[in-house]
Amino acid sequence: MSYFDAASAAPLHPVARQALQASFDEGWADPARLYREGRRARLLLDAAREAAADAVGCRPDELAFTSSGTRAVHSGVGGALAGRRRVGHHLIVSAVEHSSVLHSADLHEASGGSVTRVQVDRSGRVSPSSYAEALAPGTALACLQSANHEVGTEQPVAEVAQMCREAGVPLLVDAAQSLGWGRVEGDWSLLTASAHKWGGPSGVGLLVVRKGVRFAPQGPADERESGRAAGFENIPAVVAAAASLRAVRAEAAAEAARLRELTERIRARVPALVPDVEVVGDAVHRLPGIVTFSCLYVDGETLLHELDRAGFSVSSGSSCTSSTLTPSHVLKAMGVLSEGNVRVSLPPGTAEEDVDRFLSVLPGAVSGVREKLGAPTTVTKVPAVADALIVDALGRRCPIPVIELAKVIGDVPVGGTVRVLSDDEAARLDIPAWCEMRGQEYVGEEPADRGSAYVVRRLS
Repeated sequence: MSYFDAASAAPLHPVARQALQASFDEGWADPARLYREGRRARLLLDAAREAAADAVGCRPDELAFTSSGTRAVHSGVGGALAGRRRVGHHLIVSAVEHSSVLHSADLHEASGGSVTRVQVDRSGRVSPSSYAEALAPGTALACLQSANHEVGTEQPVAEVAQMCREAGVPLLVDAAQSLGWGRVEGDWSLLTASAHKWGGPSGVGLLVVRKGVRFAPQGPADERESGRAAGFENIPAVVAAAASLRAVRAEAAAEAARLRELTERIRARVPALVPDVEVVGDAVHRLPGIVTFSCLYVDGETLLHELDRAGFSVSSGSSCTSSTLTPSHVLKAMGVLSEGNVRVSLPPGTAEEDVDRFLSVLPGAVSGVREKLGAPTTVTKVPAVADALIVDALGRRCPIPVIELAKVIGDVPVGGTVRVLSDDEAARLDIPAWCEMRGQEYVGEEPADRGSAYVVRRLS
């Protein structure tokens, strides 16, 4: 079995396993106690904090260990907003942030605050000027991920941090995906991360608050972790997290170069091997091991099951793999195809042979899924019979509405229109994306008795 979902959780690093086992015997006591066992536990905790702080590039007393990366984000956003409530209640986030940031933003908005969601380009990258335009006298906090978790696009953190610094606004960076590869550059104010993303154990997060940043921890007071993370520290897990971070950093430069070569191979060969595929994410500013692509006329969940049966564990941002049957907010913000979306995220140590085998298996898997769905192999051009058609895809999930559109687009003359009736929210994203890929004009969305009517004009 080839595990290609490291962006969700990297396999436990051997150093983490060793550190975890070794610290069980020494790190079980309360590090706040002054007796011998407590002092031993404190030494382990302090050493782990110093190692993690060195990897981040901060002071040890600026770093707190939390119970998860999500907990670090919630505590960081809430504490920074509360600490600057006299300044204002305006929060800035990008549209492609991790759900933990967006959920914090939603809560802030529901509590009476205001939120600006900065949009991204088609590669998933924000423009620093967009953050500059969003900054206002009442801005309390800005958030920007260092790199995207779904498509791997790296963000211009240093430039945004400089603009925020000049405006006197702290910037919180979610560095969960990138910290294992290197420090986050720029004059940021707060940082969060999660150990299971770099091969540490799950259940350990990092929250860094720079000196001078106004911060008011939320919730009941607790003396642990400078009051920023309540509860007894999981010292064995913390030690393993810090040890594995140091270990992966030592290997990062060589492994990043190797994984970039493998992901470049996937980016180049997938469109050549599989028709009607769009590789998404920034081609240059991206993490080493992540490559994401979307396949037309493919049900994402079915494709992932086919690849799983072939021995490959991959993930997807497709609407079809979501429990809510709604498109990925990242793909939606980028305006790219959500159907048949596959994210390949290679863990360190991935063998070249595994990537080649994946490339040999993928075309057959996609073809098999398309055949089951009755997808067109080509867009058939037939003599025009009308200048407008209606496709009723109500009650049918994507990619079926897009498949039906593709089957009939040739039935109208150039300049004619097709109206696709659909009540699947994914159609709102996938039909415009199909038009972009196929060189047709997306006219817009119109209300209908049920669902919506998506109007497409044939250009070729």
